[in-house]
Amino acid sequence: MTQKNNTSTNIKNFFEVQVENGFATLVKAVRLFFIAFMIIYLIACLFSISNKLYEFILMQGTLDFPSMKILLTDALFTLIVLAIVKALFINDSFVYALTFLEIAFVVVIRKLILLDTIPEENWTLLILGLISTSFFILIIYIHNLKRRWQE
Repeated sequence: MTQKNNTSTNIKNFFEVQVENGFATLVKAVRLFFIAFMIIYLIACLFSISNKLYEFILMQGTLDFPSMKILLTDALFTLIVLAIVKALFINDSFVYALTFLEIAFVVVIRKLILLDTIPEENWTLLILGLISTSFFILIIYIHNLKRRWQE
């Protein structure tokens, strides 16, 4: 009777290990697909911004403020995509979390740049400014902690 229980336990453990290995392989495959997709997307972003820059220079010569604002927003978006692609290659969870904190900082700064400065948006600007300041302070603090830990 104990041998029957051992056999069923061994079979159950074997299937659990096989299912876990299968899911781990599936997650790795999906991760690699997502990395490939994001790299292609990053290439498209870089091509788009360089194409816009080329067209603006050909049409205007010297860039005016509205065209520079378009290029700046595209460049910040491309920076966000680049940071996400970089984060996909990080294996250390601490560095991964710090990288996404930095991405959030860039996203908030991008929103601050794009937001129109009208009186109705003053509170939004103030709140986004405070959030970006706290993110910046937190990023600097974490980098200093990490440097101290490495020493």
